[in-house]
Amino acid sequence: MAVPEQALAGRRIAVPESRELDVFATLLERRGATVLRCPLVEIRDAADPAPVLAWLRRFNDGGCDDLVLFTGEGLRRLLGVLDQHAPEWGERFIARLARVRIIARGPKPGRELRELGLRPALVAEPATTPGVIACLRELDLRGRNVGVQLYGIEPNAPLMACLADLGAQAWPVAPYRYADAADDANVLAMLEGMRQGELDAIAFTSIQQVARLFRLAGMHGHEDGLKDALSRVVVAAVGPVVADALAQHGIRVHAVPSGNYYMKPLSTALAEALAR
Repeated sequence: MAVPEQALAGRRIAVPESRELDVFATLLERRGATVLRCPLVEIRDAADPAPVLAWLRRFNDGGCDDLVLFTGEGLRRLLGVLDQHAPEWGERFIARLARVRIIARGPKPGRELRELGLRPALVAEPATTPGVIACLRELDLRGRNVGVQLYGIEPNAPLMACLADLGAQAWPVAPYRYADAADDANVLAMLEGMRQGELDAIAFTSIQQVARLFRLAGMHGHEDGLKDALSRVVVAAVGPVVADALAQHGIRVHAVPSGNYYMKPLSTALAEALAR
């Protein structure tokens, strides 16, 4: 389906993205949309850099045979910790990355690796924890030390159990965390705008955004009101992981990009859904 250049003219779209908020908002505005910026979560460095530095020291000393990268953000944050606290370790870290077997969750970590002149040995598809587990089960990991860059601070018990079952020793690291961004009052005002017909759509780009929205609604006793608000707009999700998180709360998702889970394909999928 060809999408006209101004396919979103007159549409009002809520964007809860934070890190790439301006990038995504600009993509929508170029197609004629009016964008309500309401970042729900922001990404911050680990509260305490000491455990991250201890992990990096172990990694640089050859403590990992394999490395599971869940996000490009995670690799960026690891490099950021080195730049800030131990710049003299940076070259050795990149050299070790080149020597270990890297398993990436989907294509996004690969983009960050390419900037270092590297590439993952394996890319898990779908880009989910079950996808990573399926990929790992194809490998002989007995007796191997596997570094795991976590998704935020979520310990990922299913993945840890899988590695133990495969005879591997897991070495997880959490180089970043998620925190609330927009004030509760602004988020509640956004939901009221949906209920009042002031918004046409909302586009989710992470499961943390979904979690914060339902956590906030639960705190204020507004979960039914949240579901009602979302039922009045077109709901878009950047990929199947986010779509599944919404579906688990009983939310119908109208638009998901096919194959490429990035901002530009999301804007196209949203335009197509609104045109329907």
